[in-house]
Amino acid sequence: MTDATSKAAGSPAAAVNTLEQQTQPPNFRTIALIIASAMFMEQLDATVLATALPTMARDFSVSAPAVSIALTSYLLSLAIFIPASGKAADRFGARTVFRTAIVIFVLGSILCAQAPNLPFLVSARLLQGLGGAMMMPVGRLILMRNVARHDLVAAMSWLLVPALTGPILGPPLGGLIVSYLDWRWIFYINVPIGCLGLVLVSLFIHETKVPSDGPFDGIGFVLSGLSLGLLLFGFELSSHEGLAIVAAALVVIGAAFGVAYLRHARHHVAPILDFRLMRVPSFGTSVIAGSLTRITQGAHPFLLPLMLQLGFGFSAARAGLIVTATAIGSLGMKAVAPTILRRFGFRSSLIVVGLISTCGYALCAAFRPDWPIGLIFAILVCCGFFMSFQFTAYNTVAYDEIEQERMSSATSFYTTFQQLMLSLGICIGALALHGAILIRGHDRPALGDFSVAFLVVTGISLTATIWNARFSATAGEEMRGRRKRATGDAGQT
Repeated sequence: MTDATSKAAGSPAAAVNTLEQQTQPPNFRTIALIIASAMFMEQLDATVLATALPTMARDFSVSAPAVSIALTSYLLSLAIFIPASGKAADRFGARTVFRTAIVIFVLGSILCAQAPNLPFLVSARLLQGLGGAMMMPVGRLILMRNVARHDLVAAMSWLLVPALTGPILGPPLGGLIVSYLDWRWIFYINVPIGCLGLVLVSLFIHETKVPSDGPFDGIGFVLSGLSLGLLLFGFELSSHEGLAIVAAALVVIGAAFGVAYLRHARHHVAPILDFRLMRVPSFGTSVIAGSLTRITQGAHPFLLPLMLQLGFGFSAARAGLIVTATAIGSLGMKAVAPTILRRFGFRSSLIVVGLISTCGYALCAAFRPDWPIGLIFAILVCCGFFMSFQFTAYNTVAYDEIEQERMSSATSFYTTFQQLMLSLGICIGALALHGAILIRGHDRPALGDFSVAFLVVTGISLTATIWNARFSATAGEEMRGRRKRATGDAGQT
């Protein structure tokens, strides 16, 4: 090999091209379905757990809102470790990291099932989060590196369809487990799913490595982890009685570490979270608009099962069946999302659908026990239908202008903020619920308190409309099959 050839092969872009020439990956639908098996495991775990919170609270002798830390701790772990996922995949190989993540997630699930108290459960959920932190962005990265831009909308739909069966099966399965078995089986069901995922990944996904664009940002990893961790725990504790001062202190310290990270990142050649990506128009707008929208997405699975059980007096099994409505609606959207985006474009679609979706979720504030169950179910199906469309669009258009050599950094950055806002959604929902309880002088959550919480989170998400309007009218044109991007215009900052 000549010196010139060696230098060319050493670049990230050349490495990707060489890899594609040497190995022909399976059809992107096959890869998407395999990656979705891991997402299915995560989504099933999360939705089943949400249904079981009141029962777990009784077993651990704590209040139901307090058990929200079992959800938040997992999402917290995701936020801390996701930034390192792209670097890990580039260095050790995407398939290796993906398989290791599945093993860690399954191990964490087994420990969760053995939890004797809430602190032990929280610790085990943190371990689960470490596995999940590598599964989601690395799985998405594998897909991105094997899909042409004009196939990306369809690929995202294929990726999310099986994953959405998790939320469909989760609530009724959680209700059945809680009603007739033991909530610990919620975590044991991850074991066979994880084993199947390991086999499929080993058989069908090729190893991919890309030379690093700089040294690992260890200082940035510590600073960003401390910032994200302290901020999220501060928000979480703010909803617990008697901990307001501690929560405020954590938020202030977390913000200080965040400022320190931003100063550090300016001088690092390859920061763990590269905020320079926010200068890419479609990526930056998608991050902001998607983050605001995810406030509602994060809070809804926490608030709705609690309201149906504590406010309506429904059993866990009945509440679980009703909650499946949003997942059914989400699944239904995947078949038509590519057609809508090709016809109307990303900006127009997101503006209209975003308004419909957010206002639909705000209707949950008006739900009462005397409402017909069929009407409640139909509203939730519509909410899930339109919310699902939003995230298919956001997750696709974000990478419209991102080059392959920046893809690992972009997926890590995007997924970090995606999970951060989901965690913040739970925190804001719990905080709004707790605040309403205190203001209204209740001993336990009442229907009016849940109404306040739903209105707060949907009010925040409604501001995403402002950012949806800032997408370029031609955003995602190549993904819609309308034009071919000119060479060199992607990813410019």
